[in-house]
Amino acid sequence: MSRPDTAPRPIRVLVVEDDPVAADAHALYVGRVPGFAVAGIAHSLGDASHFLKRTPVDLLLLDLFLPDGHGLQLLRSLRTAGHTADVIAVTSARDLTVVREGVSLGVVQYVLKPFTFATLRDRLTRYADFRSVAGEASGQEEVDRAFAALRAPQPAALPKGLSQATLQLITEALRGAGEDGLSSGNAAEAVGISRITARRYLEHLVTTGRAARTPRYGQIGRPELRYHWQSRA
Repeated sequence: MSRPDTAPRPIRVLVVEDDPVAADAHALYVGRVPGFAVAGIAHSLGDASHFLKRTPVDLLLLDLFLPDGHGLQLLRSLRTAGHTADVIAVTSARDLTVVREGVSLGVVQYVLKPFTFATLRDRLTRYADFRSVAGEASGQEEVDRAFAALRAPQPAALPKGLSQATLQLITEALRGAGEDGLSSGNAAEAVGISRITARRYLEHLVTTGRAARTPRYGQIGRPELRYHWQSRA
């Protein structure tokens, strides 16, 4: 009599995020990806440290800005204690110095806030592919393929008529606008393009989750649309 197939153990994930709403959303996302299971949720460095002392996990979904310190502090202490869990940083941090330090401590992926379920699913799936590689490589090509599993795909092509260079200028203008944001007219003046063209770029940023759109009501006429950079989820 043949033995029944045994399903592989799911990858156990600890979500470390101080915002309860974001933490629940991230846990929900993880639970929707086949092969992954949420081991727990921690809202601070202290909570995460206590959890890890009593519960084994394979992967941390780690926010870097926590109420009692920086996420990399937790990672340093874990490595000192001999913990080998991998880390996907889920953060709004864009400082490349921090990114390099994270890589040296075992961060295998970065996901910038705000992000969609599809983005996180892609990163988790790639991590699972990387983790599944076992045995001895036959040569350099096989080693390269293993590491390539972690690499994000090339950015999707922009809608027809939009250019990456102009999108970068619009993005920089929007990020520098602060809480007040920009109207399409403001963006057009900042970059040197028409208002209609500027709106197309701004709407693209809204569609991809990198900007938000809110109406501003004035004295008369239709409300003005203001666009704001989404710096945190």
